[in-house]
Amino acid sequence: MARNAFFSFHFDQDHWRASQVRNMGVLEGNSELSDNDWETVKRGGDASIQRWIDGQLVGRSCVIVLVGAQTAMRQWVMYEIRKGWELGKGIVGIRIHGLLNRQSQTSAAGPDPFSYITIPGGRPMSSVTSLWNPAGGDSKAIYANIRDNIDGLVATAITARANYRD
Repeated sequence: MARNAFFSFHFDQDHWRASQVRNMGVLEGNSELSDNDWETVKRGGDASIQRWIDGQLVGRSCVIVLVGAQTAMRQWVMYEIRKGWELGKGIVGIRIHGLLNRQSQTSAAGPDPFSYITIPGGRPMSSVTSLWNPAGGDSKAIYANIRDNIDGLVATAITARANYRD
């Protein structure tokens, strides 16, 4: 049975890469927004974006942060991570910089977004949440590695969050 996950990523930079992961068919995820749909949500301002995110998190068991070069610097990615944690959802990061974008280019690895978030007890989230770097010498190998491991990563994240005591 496919798990329900919320995919968090930097839309402008990583939409193409994120679509590859979301379309693997291993997990069920939040509905994909077109560029035009995202622009409509954004035009509604911060409250509209927050409502959309909050609505998408309902019924999800895990937040999968697809980490590219600038993901850790994105306000709404950080909100999605914090909100997912607050709701008790599993949280896992997967580096996607090695996947090709629309222009057939890879990217640089970005910083760990979890290292910028403090959880109750004053610890960085990175001390309890993993950021996974898929193996592979090219985009196809990295894609296959993500596809073959994503379900296990999500299961581990869900279990880790369920066992964590604030």
